[in-house]
Amino acid sequence: MTKRIAIILTSVAITIIIFIVCFNIFEVNEAESGKKSEGDNKNEATSRQMFLSDTFPEEYKPYIDELKKKYPNWEFKALYTNLDWNYVIDNENVYGKNLVPKSYSDSWKNTKPGEYNVEIDSGWVDSSRTAVEYAMDPRNFLNYVRVFQFEELSYNQSTNNTASIEKILYGTEFYNKIVEYKNSSGANIVTDKKYSDLILSAAKTSGVSSFHLASRIKQEVGPFLSHSSISGTVKGFEGLYNFYNIGATSSSEPMGAIKNGLQYAKDGKGASEATKRKYLIPWNTKEKAITGGAIFIGSSYINSGQDTIYLQKFHVYDTESDELFWHQYMTNVLAPYSESKLIYTGYEKSNMLDNPMSFVIPIYENMPDLPCTSPAISASDFSSDNTKVYANVETSLNVRCGPGTSYESLTTVQGGTQMTRISKGKQKGELWDRVILENGLVRICFSKLC
Repeated sequence: MTKRIAIILTSVAITIIIFIVCFNIFEVNEAESGKKSEGDNKNEATSRQMFLSDTFPEEYKPYIDELKKKYPNWEFKALYTNLDWNYVIDNENVYGKNLVPKSYSDSWKNTKPGEYNVEIDSGWVDSSRTAVEYAMDPRNFLNYVRVFQFEELSYNQSTNNTASIEKILYGTEFYNKIVEYKNSSGANIVTDKKYSDLILSAAKTSGVSSFHLASRIKQEVGPFLSHSSISGTVKGFEGLYNFYNIGATSSSEPMGAIKNGLQYAKDGKGASEATKRKYLIPWNTKEKAITGGAIFIGSSYINSGQDTIYLQKFHVYDTESDELFWHQYMTNVLAPYSESKLIYTGYEKSNMLDNPMSFVIPIYENMPDLPCTSPAISASDFSSDNTKVYANVETSLNVRCGPGTSYESLTTVQGGTQMTRISKGKQKGELWDRVILENGLVRICFSKLC
């Protein structure tokens, strides 16, 4: 018989798991490539004033306070976009702008007739409005791992070094590896530098964080050196490399996105001679590709205000133009989620999480009262409730981002802590309830309660 836990008492300290709506029951590998889109449709935002502030809306404060408590050297800024939430979603929920793997369940996908399961890029289809809402709601990701999609991405001399880059590259074929490449004639060239050396040099040149560059390479073409974007062997594009898949716009043609990216590596897709010189095009060596691509990212995104992974994916802020929603680096709607884990892991392995870091969190007008729910969560699994409940445990209760110990913990509460159950679980097996903690930290979460 299934029982609501909180009264399971043993001689061993029991940790009960609460998890908030930020959880992601994704049917995808976190390292999947973030697909690209240059965007053909530009949408001009209405007249507005955007500004940064140290003051957050009330519903954000409990999350920020918990992060500061855990990492006191971290700094958080609220980016008040002055954009209406529905206006933002309307402009992002455009066919082909945000994609998910075709293997995902239908709750993640656009199911409109004529658009459902149509491959916009090989293996990738248009996402649902619910998926866009979930991925864009910053409140879902204010935990110590996923918050790195909001990290400012400028180069920091005091923290950027090859040892830390190697830790990010660990588990890939780039790790501790001397760079080799093929020229246009097919001859193999062996250099005296490692990939970490090239990445650090590119960071210094471009002003972009080396951790971001390493994570982006790992996200886009890792973990294998045989990836077509960097193999140097694609027919018609021999001896060309694109480590960040810049210009790799979506295409239904076989290898279409990769060929588009390699065309950019070849001639900048018709770019001026000045632009090609600026970005070191053609990218006919791996060093030019890594450095030139980093300069592109720095000048095209980070230096124009898109200086977080989130803002590169969702073009809701621009210091140079009122035109928004078109200059987006990826089309994978979950790319910020995936890349944030890579960055966090690199920092963790480098013992750098206690270092000073800065995060910029977007704020929208007229947002829903509660964080937008993951498409993986079925409303039919819950019934409405409004009951005061308690953490009936001997020790402490972990507040997590998912239904298990593999998900990130936000905080812990002691046994006897009161909360309000707003939805009662009806799932098969273990029962998980939506609750709101009294301090407002979780807003909406799931817990195993009696």
